[in-house]
Amino acid sequence: MRVLTQIHAHILTHPNLPLSTLSFGLSKVLCFAAYRNVHYAKTLLSQIPYPTIFCYNTVMRGFLSQNPSPEPIFLFKKLVQRKFPLSNTFTLAFVLKCCSILPAFDEGKQMHKHVIASGLGKNLFVRTSLLNFYTKCEEAELARKVFDEMSERNVVAWSAMIGGYAKMGMVNEALGLFREMQKSGIEPDGVTMVSVISACAMAGALDLGKWLHTFIDKKRIKNDLEVSTALVNMYAKCGWIQKAKEVFEAMPVKDAKAWSSMIVGFAIHGLAREALETFAEMGKAKVEPNHVTLIGVLSACAHGGLVAEGRKYWSIMLESGIEPSMEHYGCMVDLFCRTNQIEEAHEFINNMPIPPNPAIWRTLFVSCKKNKMLHKGEIVANHLFQLEPHNPENYILLSSLYASASDWVKMSSVRRQMKERGMKAIPGCSSIEINGHVHEFVMGSWSHPEAKDIREVLSEVSGRVQAIGHEPWIAAVLQNVGDGEKRDALWEHSERLAIAYGLLKTKAPVVIRVVKNLRVCVDCHEVTKSISRLYNREIIVRDRIRFHRFVDGECSCQDFW
Repeated sequence: MRVLTQIHAHILTHPNLPLSTLSFGLSKVLCFAAYRNVHYAKTLLSQIPYPTIFCYNTVMRGFLSQNPSPEPIFLFKKLVQRKFPLSNTFTLAFVLKCCSILPAFDEGKQMHKHVIASGLGKNLFVRTSLLNFYTKCEEAELARKVFDEMSERNVVAWSAMIGGYAKMGMVNEALGLFREMQKSGIEPDGVTMVSVISACAMAGALDLGKWLHTFIDKKRIKNDLEVSTALVNMYAKCGWIQKAKEVFEAMPVKDAKAWSSMIVGFAIHGLAREALETFAEMGKAKVEPNHVTLIGVLSACAHGGLVAEGRKYWSIMLESGIEPSMEHYGCMVDLFCRTNQIEEAHEFINNMPIPPNPAIWRTLFVSCKKNKMLHKGEIVANHLFQLEPHNPENYILLSSLYASASDWVKMSSVRRQMKERGMKAIPGCSSIEINGHVHEFVMGSWSHPEAKDIREVLSEVSGRVQAIGHEPWIAAVLQNVGDGEKRDALWEHSERLAIAYGLLKTKAPVVIRVVKNLRVCVDCHEVTKSISRLYNREIIVRDRIRFHRFVDGECSCQDFW
């Protein structure tokens, strides 16, 4: 930069240079400066008498290589105002990339219009940038429309669409598109594989994930750091933590992301000691932890009820200079709440330097409900209603608090408010993978093609569970109905439908693996323990909080979740 500034000064001290020569010289300085000091390059751009589109593109790319910044959008607006010829595909792609990073949806939509007006709408590079923009903004329909209109699709386009589906939680669509990609003859690369493996992780589709791992080895796709980390994450989130550890230990090089994936994996499986030991090994390997690493460590302490350790690692994080994020604060609140230190959790929240988000208040509320602290629960509920007045989950929580205290009048009042405001509760949904296909079940829904057979399995299971003395925990049904209706409602919970389907379609020793969108209720937890013993089956349930591994009537969480 010192030499560049000297050249810049030399050019400016020769005022008699022809404008074309001046423009050429400053443009060359700008090109080099953009990679070292983009703000200096932007100043240079304003001094060039006749800047080319290449100069603008270079500065845009310089901003894109640094922290998220709207500067490329501002530069493009200047081009439009000056009626600069917009015939460069790089310009459009850079601005669209900026819109996707921020994200800036309205500006990106306007860029789409410029793409059409420029006549470059069919350019593969530009259309892929458009596709990437819509997927990053989680606009599935618009992204798919761009994808379907592409006359030519390269591996980048396929990867962008598959990755977009995975990010938006549209797992079946992601996996279906991957199958289409294979049929089209396009060979996937590492980026594609990371996207599809991530989709398997979200869906808990272990069989397909294992097949993808084999596919990578068979096709000799470069199993680099990112692919290996994705595999660690997938195996952990699909419930096979030992395989995740095996892949992790085989990695020749491990960065902070890889270490963090393993630590988080141990944490969500309730293996707190293993998570903390891995964190210690990370320190010995001299790899600097990042904010995700500490989320995993603090989460492990919360799942293990390790209060002293949690406090210690919180202090270590502060001393290391990592600024706590909302997720870190959330882990500490979770730790206090899980160990029934409600007052300390509340005090911790009140002393936070940043306003607590709804998730943190909900964690405290659930703990208030668990400990039957009605008055404090109402106080916390008021905070939630102020932050999220239209979120039905908050009303459901307050309703459940009143129901747990048998205050049916207040419970009915909350339910009535929900109805008047058009709010509906998010239904419990569980999925299970059978022969590479993910089957979804919704609480109380019998729309599955094999519903009749599933009912028969549930009837048999119910009879066997009751025969060994199980008493349904009807308090889990938060409705003012008779006990018989409550018992029936419990047997329609989504995870029971999925487990029944697993019993119907598989035989021991195949593990039944279920993914649920909500927290497992107490009665389902007890029933699943009984099923594992009665049917001699290993059952792994991933709920919104963590993993539960049921074997011979016991759960890995030791009833602490």
